[in-house]
Amino acid sequence: MSTATATVAPQETVKKAPLILTPQAIAKVREIMATQDPIPAGLRIGVVGGGCSGFQYSMAFENQSGMMDKVFGFDDLKVFVDATSLMYLNGCTVDYVESLEAAGFKFENPQVKSTCGCGSSFSV
Repeated sequence: MSTATATVAPQETVKKAPLILTPQAIAKVREIMATQDPIPAGLRIGVVGGGCSGFQYSMAFENQSGMMDKVFGFDDLKVFVDATSLMYLNGCTVDYVESLEAAGFKFENPQVKSTCGCGSSFSV
């Protein structure tokens, strides 16, 4: 009598990203990345101390993730977020906005309690 054994593949858990990048933001990041030489592996989004209100957002291209980073996929764009910034970015939406006055990335963060007059820093 032979016994058959079934192998069950472990379930992949897909983590929901704590932040949202709009299609406009993803397209603009890809456009800028395409001009870099060499092309970076992904985008780092973070929160750093500074500015009038205590914190400011940071965005930079990276060639690899750090040891304490969480990596999130937005289509084929990798976004690296360090563990400390993660708690400040939960629920945040990053958009790219163009108007007659200016163009740039805009952060909509439900955790923000106040911003400075120039709009470049915030407090929680």
